[in-house]
Amino acid sequence: MSKSFASTADLGPKTISFDELGKGLYAYTAEGDPNSGIIVGDDACMVVDAQATPAMAADVIARVREVTDKPIRYVLLSHYHAVRVLGASAYEGATIIASDATRGLIVERGEQDKASEIGRFPRLFPGAESIPPGLTWPHVTFGREMTVWLGRREVRLMHLGRGHTAGDTVAWVPDAGVAFTGDLVEYHSACYCGDAHFKDWPKTLDAIEALGPKAVVPGRGAALTTPAMVADGIRLTRDFLSTLYGSVSDSVAKGLTLKQAFDACRTAMDPKFASFAIYEHCLPFNVSRAYDEASGIDWPVVWTDQRDREMWASLQG
Repeated sequence: MSKSFASTADLGPKTISFDELGKGLYAYTAEGDPNSGIIVGDDACMVVDAQATPAMAADVIARVREVTDKPIRYVLLSHYHAVRVLGASAYEGATIIASDATRGLIVERGEQDKASEIGRFPRLFPGAESIPPGLTWPHVTFGREMTVWLGRREVRLMHLGRGHTAGDTVAWVPDAGVAFTGDLVEYHSACYCGDAHFKDWPKTLDAIEALGPKAVVPGRGAALTTPAMVADGIRLTRDFLSTLYGSVSDSVAKGLTLKQAFDACRTAMDPKFASFAIYEHCLPFNVSRAYDEASGIDWPVVWTDQRDREMWASLQG
């Protein structure tokens, strides 16, 4: 029996949480939907990840206004995916920041990703008609590291390596020991790996771990509010990636087809991860990308709405 495409059948509302991780540091989470982070400094704020539409961003802004009247001066895009960036126009007057690599990915595949993601997960794009025409572009980009000062509060933006995409950025607040990792770390939520670099991702997790964070806002899932939860979140992310890529690379070595690799991967993954948020949504995309990388294709193939549905039909149909 075929499964509904991606998350088109996921129509139920999610409960939003707005949790303080330290002085002026907040996590906006919603039961496995994309998270945002808020960093409040002496004179201004930064939002990490804009949300998918201006309507969704407006709710983040409303939560910020409950705790501070300081202006939102910066919006950091942790990576290029549409569910993270297309709400940026709601943050009027804010400077949008991203890594050089993220801007390059927007140039290369931003239009295709926009159409693809809206088709995959319509519930995450309420008020899509309010998204301005074209793409969301950063005003400022950086190579490996950049520091933004919110008054006396330092926010260190770091491109630590490839992982979820080739351009992921981590926001690190040294005075509190809090990291905002985007989708490099997930918590009881499947990692989406359709644009991933499996061999690099564990090394990027090593770099996050080396910071010694006391708390983390992951890309999806609950805020990790203690060092023990941080360790658990990184461990679960590692295990998800190693189980997935280990299974698929073994299938490629045996000369199995993509469909055979998918079936074998499900056998390996389901017992540990089937209960994770968006697991069924992600698995076909994840196996497809893992199969490509294990076959020697280093740079992820661009997803389009047509390719999405053809792949889904071949694996989940």
